[in-house]
Amino acid sequence: MANRNTQGFGLIPSGTLGATPSTGGQNKYKINSGYNTSLFLGMPVCIDSAAGAGTDVGYITSAQRAVTNPTIGVFNGCFYTDALTQKPTFAAFYPGGTIPFAGPNNGDIDAFIIDNPWQQYNVQLSAALGATGDAAQANMGRTMGMTVRAAGTTTVSGSNLSGQSNGQLLLAGITDIANQWRILRVAEDPENEDLITAPNVAAGAGFATVVVVANKSQWFGTGTVGA
Repeated sequence: MANRNTQGFGLIPSGTLGATPSTGGQNKYKINSGYNTSLFLGMPVCIDSAAGAGTDVGYITSAQRAVTNPTIGVFNGCFYTDALTQKPTFAAFYPGGTIPFAGPNNGDIDAFIIDNPWQQYNVQLSAALGATGDAAQANMGRTMGMTVRAAGTTTVSGSNLSGQSNGQLLLAGITDIANQWRILRVAEDPENEDLITAPNVAAGAGFATVVVVANKSQWFGTGTVGA
């Protein structure tokens, strides 16, 4: 049966490894005033460093610039003081280039990040996982990255209305160990679990949903610097 998903939605929390309680917990980090890349709900992010992009050291930046970027977690909204109204503003997404009122919070933006490294996420595949059931199963446990978005991208990564990312999990470049996310299994979604039918939205064949966990995390090992 063809899948019904027709639009990417980024990463949506869906339980944790070990089936431990999943609270969807998030913590507060900082986005630098004027950071030029939009961040949408469900986008992977990282803490920048001199050894990484080096443009906003110590601040949250997009981790969707390359499939191999390490990540600290997933963006889940932000808070800042609007420069025009000088009113506290909660937003589902961060519009690239935003410069808040400089009085409170040193002019920075608070970013809310789902940062549990064991958090699992539902995400949409960009293509069929394999030509056959066996071929699709052979790709379970391998690693992939999200739709690549260049630094400075402000308009194509998600919805300016809902704030939701439109990112997908890319089959291109799939490897055993090198990429940001590790695929675990197909999601329990009867309308979007066909892993072998090639997506063709015009013909009514959408994209499958799978479950992933962070493979390159800034919390551990080689993923400790920004990228």
